[in-house]
Amino acid sequence: MPSDRTALPEHGRPAADLLTELSRLREADLPVRGGHVTAYVYDTGREAVHDLAATAFQEMLEVNCLDPTAFPSIVALERRIVSAVADKLGGGTGIFTSGGTESIMLAVKGARDARPVAGRPRIVLPATAHPAFHKAAHYLGLDVDHIPVDGDFRAEPAAVAAAITPDTVLVVASAPSYPQGVMDPVEEIAAIAASAGVLCHVDACVGGWVLPWLRDLGRPVPPFDLSVPGVTSISCDLHKYGYAPKGASVVLFADEAVRRAAYFASAEWPGYTVINAGVQSSKSAGPLGAAWATLSAVGAQGYRDLAATAMDTAERFIAGVAGIPGLRVLGDPAVPLVAVASDDPELDVFVLADEARARGWFFQPQLAYQGVPPNLHFTLTGVSDVGALLSALADAAKAARAAGPADVPADLLAALAELDLDSLDDAGFTGLLAAVGVELDGGGPEMAVVNTVLNGLPPATREALLVRFLSALYAG
Repeated sequence: MPSDRTALPEHGRPAADLLTELSRLREADLPVRGGHVTAYVYDTGREAVHDLAATAFQEMLEVNCLDPTAFPSIVALERRIVSAVADKLGGGTGIFTSGGTESIMLAVKGARDARPVAGRPRIVLPATAHPAFHKAAHYLGLDVDHIPVDGDFRAEPAAVAAAITPDTVLVVASAPSYPQGVMDPVEEIAAIAASAGVLCHVDACVGGWVLPWLRDLGRPVPPFDLSVPGVTSISCDLHKYGYAPKGASVVLFADEAVRRAAYFASAEWPGYTVINAGVQSSKSAGPLGAAWATLSAVGAQGYRDLAATAMDTAERFIAGVAGIPGLRVLGDPAVPLVAVASDDPELDVFVLADEARARGWFFQPQLAYQGVPPNLHFTLTGVSDVGALLSALADAAKAARAAGPADVPADLLAALAELDLDSLDDAGFTGLLAAVGVELDGGGPEMAVVNTVLNGLPPATREALLVRFLSALYAG
């Protein structure tokens, strides 16, 4: 692939040239407006709100969140944001973070440090819990106890109870889980955790800023937040259905002592005092300013309207999927997240995703896991054009059925499963990819081949291959 490695120019380049180059580099990016990308981005359809957020971001761009005594504006803004979120999610006290992963990292750290155990701390995770919990456990030195989900993709309370040990410091439930958008039985899981004297975190990163507004509208939303007895922390991303620019999230704690346990302080050096509420030290206050501006500009009624429109969109999409031969929705989504699988062996969802991409749409592939079939994920908002989306899905399904499943050499999976990745440097791995038709510059086969290969491998092998892929991609 062409190298992007360059030395700095001897003399600075004109601003117009640099902005032109940025525009050129973004030509291959997925669009962030318009609803044709069903993952990663959230669009209100209100350009004035997006423009305001960009202006607020720029206003706070150079303010450093490292020292709240030097920049009291960050304290004022964080208090306003956290209190607004707490008002809708059952109270508590919290921390503004860069995203769901950092919020989850702090929830895990708070649980680990607030309730020390004699052995190695453990965390109980449903199969559908976000990988950020695995990342937190890996970084913070916890072991993970996996529990199954039922036929509706909900965590099984009995399995939670059976998994708790004297070394368990945290139990997790999702509201909802990302893959299928379904709610775990939070009340039952939190009660089990409380009876065992264990903290319980609710991952509402994706649902936390849409469920309360749906509840306001009279829709049936089961209890899930800090008002539920036994729920001790909850995470909510504002850069998802809060529509703020990334990265903006909040983690709330029922007990301020657990929040303090999430902090980090160090006096073991002769330099400036180090005290961090989050994982990062120096960071721009741009996302903080943009999140506050977005929340304030949209307002409560605006969020009710956006939630109603997004959920209506999801329900019309679900009804439309039922009319496309070979496709079905997984589970009963509680928020505007929908997973679509295929019952037709000749209709490969990975090929379908490629056909949709060729038609200007991005449908996010999800690999098979513990009995959940491969599927396509759709994050829907009010700007999603249901008619156009269903038409694109139906056309892509028809084309995918005609094309048939992805053609993967029979011996490739076995070869990859037995491959000694440690024996290859990044250049060697790039050469291996090229030998099977995968080019890192975007050429080669469609993604259906890659996804089919990954889908046929165990998770540990998938992870190892993805790490090597990422390393080779950035090696240039």
